[in-house]
Amino acid sequence: MPARDIVLLLLIVLAWAGNFLTSAFAMREIPPFLFTGLRFALLALPLMFFVKRPAPGQWPRLIAVCLCIGVLHFGLSFTALKLAGDLSSPAIVMQSYVPMTALLAWTMLGERFAWRTGVAIAVSFAGVLVLGFDPLVLDKPMSLVLMLISAAFLAVGTVLMKGLRGLDVYSQQGWTALFSVLPLLAISALLEPGGIASLGSVSWVGWFGAIYAAFVSSLLGHGLYYVLVQRHPVALVTPWLLLVPVFAIGLGVAFWGDRPGPRLLLGGAMVLGGVFIIALRALAKSRPIPASDTP
Repeated sequence: MPARDIVLLLLIVLAWAGNFLTSAFAMREIPPFLFTGLRFALLALPLMFFVKRPAPGQWPRLIAVCLCIGVLHFGLSFTALKLAGDLSSPAIVMQSYVPMTALLAWTMLGERFAWRTGVAIAVSFAGVLVLGFDPLVLDKPMSLVLMLISAAFLAVGTVLMKGLRGLDVYSQQGWTALFSVLPLLAISALLEPGGIASLGSVSWVGWFGAIYAAFVSSLLGHGLYYVLVQRHPVALVTPWLLLVPVFAIGLGVAFWGDRPGPRLLLGGAMVLGGVFIIALRALAKSRPIPASDTP
């Protein structure tokens, strides 16, 4: 991979890792579902003019993808981040969507994987269990549960997304934003009473977090990711994204006061190690088999 593209990958990693920190600060003032709704409302403003209509018969799948990822994944993941009180454990547990996606692709799409991938999946899930016994996590167990459910919805949305045709990344982001805003605001009105009314007193820190999530994390981060997967195999790009939780942990230690314990670090290493092996196996499968010299 050229140095230019490695720099772009590092920008993506920094954008997505920084989203944990800026969102955590913003949610000191804005409730999680309302924050997610604001993120998508801001994102919908520029993208609504560029969305493409899906192919005939794909509306149900597209709506399901938008609700799984936009409403359920992001809404629950920000709620988990708010409850956690740290950045490290949510950033690591989120990566469990990778083995979940592999298992769902096996059950729903009939995709097969070798025993090494199966072992990597088992190691990742075992790492979540080890991480769950860290005192920092045990103190807020609901955060771990919600993040796992959030990762599961992301895995379901990812598998369903494989059946979408003819939609570029901006159309997918635009439709996700448009379909997610009203459900998120409705959930916020039901579960977070007074949240919408309090927006007038939100400081620049809260608004900066929402703007960062919409334009830096979503628009810039996913836009650059789309550019790179057009140039390189997805399996070559995804292992670099394992730096996101590593950078998020660093930001948490530097600016949020995180103090990861040994169980969290060990469990995190198991989760990320399993995900890394899955990514390497996917890369090996994506490489063309050299032609034989014999007929």
